[in-house]
Amino acid sequence: MSDSIVIIPTYNEIENIERIIRKVFSLEKPFDVLVIEDNSPDGTADKVKSLMKEFKNRLFIEERKGKLGLGTAYIHGFKWALDHGYHYIFEMDADFSHNPDDLVRLYGACANDGADLAIGSRYINGVNVVNWPMGRVLMSYYASAYVRLITRMKVRDTTAGFKCYTRRVLEAINLDRISFIGYAFQIEMKYTAWKLGFRVVEVPIIFTDRTQGESKMNTNIFKEAILGVISLRFKNIRKIHRKQ
Repeated sequence: MSDSIVIIPTYNEIENIERIIRKVFSLEKPFDVLVIEDNSPDGTADKVKSLMKEFKNRLFIEERKGKLGLGTAYIHGFKWALDHGYHYIFEMDADFSHNPDDLVRLYGACANDGADLAIGSRYINGVNVVNWPMGRVLMSYYASAYVRLITRMKVRDTTAGFKCYTRRVLEAINLDRISFIGYAFQIEMKYTAWKLGFRVVEVPIIFTDRTQGESKMNTNIFKEAILGVISLRFKNIRKIHRKQ
């Protein structure tokens, strides 16, 4: 058993899931993989289960009854990872927009350099995004700027979804009190960790838009992120997440 687990939420990722799993397991640093599968009709779950025979005790799947939101998928995975004793818990997409090679760099930022939360950042060194139309690049970049303005959080890529949490961060956060389920979830988790006093660092990555499968981003998800930030700014994070 590795000290690290990569959580990959899936819905209709049959084109990508085997390749991404094999890539993670090919890395020199060992990582386990947990797939949170939301009842994909394309056979994603069956593919993962077939690979579990090959990667016994390294590849795991948790199946849910349907599309319940990105945030709830990750929270389900966080709780599973904590229950199973992992010390470094990663978020990563299935579609290769996040380069699995960068898992090692995120791990090093926490395990070797003392970060509590390491973020794979598209914007810490300029704009490092490939294959996105300019409108989407600008929307994402200025959304992060807006989040920084409202929350005062010192993070350049506030909506990033490629991260490494140390166990102590997830243990300190009351996961049942995280309120957002879409991409605003990514902002809320970073903001909560930062407000609780954890050391948050950004590791520069190159983000490459998917070439297989369909994007899950839509305008409703984006609106949730933008409007939710205002309410987030005025929450008493320390009180909400104080352990009883």
